Amino acid sequence: MAVTPVVLCLNRAGAPVAQRVAAHLGAPLHGREGRVDRADAFFPDALAHTRDLFAAGIPVIGICAAGILIRAVAPLLSDKTTEPPVVAVSDDGSVVVPLLGGHHGANRLAADIAQALGATAAVTTAGDVALGVALDEPPAGWVLANPGAAKSAMAALLSGAGARVTGDEADRATWLMDLPEASADPVEIICTTAPAAPTGTTLVFHPKRAVLGVGCARNCPPDELIGLADDLLSQANLAPGALAAIATLDLKADEPAMHALARHLGVPLRLFTAAELEAETPRATTASEVVFAEVGTHGVAENAALAAAGPDSTVWIPKIKTAMATAALAKAPGPITEARGRSRGRLSIVGIGPGQSAWRTPEASRMIAEADELVGYGLYIDLLGPLAAGKTRTDFPLGGEEDRCRYALEQAGKGIRVALISSGDAGIYAMGALVYELLDRAPDAHGVSDAARRVEVVSAPGVSALQAAAARAGAPLGHDFCAISLSDLLTPRDDIIRRLHAAAEGDFVIAFYNPVSRRRRTLLAEARDILLAHRPPGTPVLLASSLGRPEETLRYRMLSELEVDEVDMLTVVLVGSSNSRLAQLGDGPRFYTPRGYARKIDGDLA
Repeated sequence: MAVTPVVLCLNRAGAPVAQRVAAHLGAPLHGREGRVDRADAFFPDALAHTRDLFAAGIPVIGICAAGILIRAVAPLLSDKTTEPPVVAVSDDGSVVVPLLGGHHGANRLAADIAQALGATAAVTTAGDVALGVALDEPPAGWVLANPGAAKSAMAALLSGAGARVTGDEADRATWLMDLPEASADPVEIICTTAPAAPTGTTLVFHPKRAVLGVGCARNCPPDELIGLADDLLSQANLAPGALAAIATLDLKADEPAMHALARHLGVPLRLFTAAELEAETPRATTASEVVFAEVGTHGVAENAALAAAGPDSTVWIPKIKTAMATAALAKAPGPITEARGRSRGRLSIVGIGPGQSAWRTPEASRMIAEADELVGYGLYIDLLGPLAAGKTRTDFPLGGEEDRCRYALEQAGKGIRVALISSGDAGIYAMGALVYELLDRAPDAHGVSDAARRVEVVSAPGVSALQAAAARAGAPLGHDFCAISLSDLLTPRDDIIRRLHAAAEGDFVIAFYNPVSRRRRTLLAEARDILLAHRPPGTPVLLASSLGRPEETLRYRMLSELEVDEVDMLTVVLVGSSNSRLAQLGDGPRFYTPRGYARKIDGDLA
């Protein structure tokens, strides 16, 4: 369970239990507004908030009736292999029920909570109840090589078959010792670091006792590094599942071959500074003055493997190499539950939509949940509500966009997972382009550090203001449209005027972003006058303010009536084309732009 759970408290009756559970787990406590006095964050709607957390992949522990949690997440249920744990705890703390994710941490979580509360864990998973173990959820440091066989193996054990545990690592699998003894036709369980080809109900468990250390020249072909690693594993007779990680020098954080190797082996990449690797030189079997002169450590492959495997590890297979790559193996005395070192830093550029959580994509919510730090304009982070609770946040004012993006990149360069928060879609008049511009600049041209250039950058799309406004209004973007920012802070005024003339002559529906500010009051009026030269005075205009928030307002005007003083910075202005219509329908006005289907039908009838 990689993400910290959230404890939900819905009323004062359950508050004492909720506080005990949150304190025991070191988890944040979220409380229902008006019904809970103390919490780390508050939410107005229990069903919506539970659904948001679940969609983001966050384990949920509700101090409430099980039915509330079931109704909340039911619309999202699709794949039991990826769903986070959901656990219900009664208000009095007497019963703990894992509802979802039993074999993905929920049963273990429920048992832990029950022990802390002196309660009953109502675990219903057959294997846990009858055998005391879930074979498809081995403990940390172990992996099941063939999970597809777990169901049939468990069924055989529940039908009375015993288990025979064998293999070179059988004595370390103490968690399997309580299984029923071997029968005439037992379920075979092999515990080994070696590759195996099981059949039938045979299960193979690998202890993660090894770390693969690697080094490579810049732009090493991925196939070369992967081939070298595969050769080393073959030489050691080691299954990839017995690897806890691959490890290397932090200068290689952005090396494509390293990430290709990590994907190929299905293990995390761990990074170390040159000083951290140099500290392992006395334990390594090889040392190179050439490597030291180049990167500041006498070895990369062996040293990285030892550093990640821990102080009691030893070199298993000394360094081997190709023209551009090196690799070595280290072995720990027991299963490695968490490899040392740091992961590659990641910057997630997140568009959260106009504001309400229902318009925030599950991918965006997941990136926010996984982030160690949130960076952005304070209002936008505030819009995240409880999802931001307990996280480090760094707020920047309006006008501090470059400082904001630079800070986010440099933080990620330290190995931190950072979420850069924008409203709407981060790639539309927001922070996405500035992040890539900073990465593209040379360091001496106000770019970012080398460490920041090595981070992983990912983006989550968001519902843009123009999409939200259009959806509220009807379908004004039903035909060709464009977006124009009326802010001349970054775009020369002459360029804006030129684009206005082009869009007017092209008869596009136009979404105006940044239409006015306290100091910018003239361009919207000029835009209106330019458009009036090309389309009728009665062209419909939508003024959409504070979309998705309680203060949301939609106002319709004719183009000739558009006044600057009724528009503010939180307003998106949609101006129709000459073909757009404002229809008065049963549910009120609907703004739409025909695409030409009527002409197509008339042509077909003709």
